[in-house]
Amino acid sequence: MEHFKAFWKRRTLLWELVKRGIKLKYRKSYLGLVWSLLEPLLGTAVLTVVFGTLLGRGGKDFPLYVLCGRLFYGFFSSSTKSAAKSIRVNASMIKKVYVPKYLYPLSSILFNYIITGISLFVLIPLCAYCGQAPSLHMLYAFIPFALLFLLTYGCGMILATVTVFFRDMEYLWDVVLMVVMYTSAIMYMPGKIMESGYAWILKYNPLFGVITNFRDAIMGKPMEWNYLLMAAAYGIALSFIGTFLFYKKQDDFILAL
Repeated sequence: MEHFKAFWKRRTLLWELVKRGIKLKYRKSYLGLVWSLLEPLLGTAVLTVVFGTLLGRGGKDFPLYVLCGRLFYGFFSSSTKSAAKSIRVNASMIKKVYVPKYLYPLSSILFNYIITGISLFVLIPLCAYCGQAPSLHMLYAFIPFALLFLLTYGCGMILATVTVFFRDMEYLWDVVLMVVMYTSAIMYMPGKIMESGYAWILKYNPLFGVITNFRDAIMGKPMEWNYLLMAAAYGIALSFIGTFLFYKKQDDFILAL
């Protein structure tokens, strides 16, 4: 309760850091937050033409399938990368002013989460374009969306700690993200892989389970609760490990910056 009360007292500071992150992201941009709506649509259009039209994969709802995956993976990728370098980027402030250090990676994840939440509105016109009628299953979409934040927070806190002492982690993480992207079935249908002996590659990727359930909810299909439970277990474990590791090592940050 003491940690929660301390966190609650600093909520205003956290919000200021979140607002600063959003402003810096769209600094000197004429369209600003409008890009959070345009970029997913433009990227989805390109992938739909390449994979859906030229390679003949997917059906009428393929653009919706791709967009759901891109939004979730895009948030996970950008948030973990910004969290990884959050302590290093704010080194000058950390050396001069006392601010709880966990606020830096947390704010970098939160501002990306807000931008992704805004981006979800592009699903409305795309559902209409793909002929996807509203259903009660869509109400469950908030569950995988919440689990996505939990997974990202856990990974972000671990990366924020490790990167302070091992700068190469920023570059190694780019390679890991490439593996995560291809094992999350963002641009292809996982049918053949799930029927082969390599199904475990997808099944044990918690981000694949989160993306799959969000797609199912948006596309009016029942949730796959086994994927959700596994993602929740991963998220809780990573969040606990990340928070504990950050708390134990934060006093040594100043020596490594």
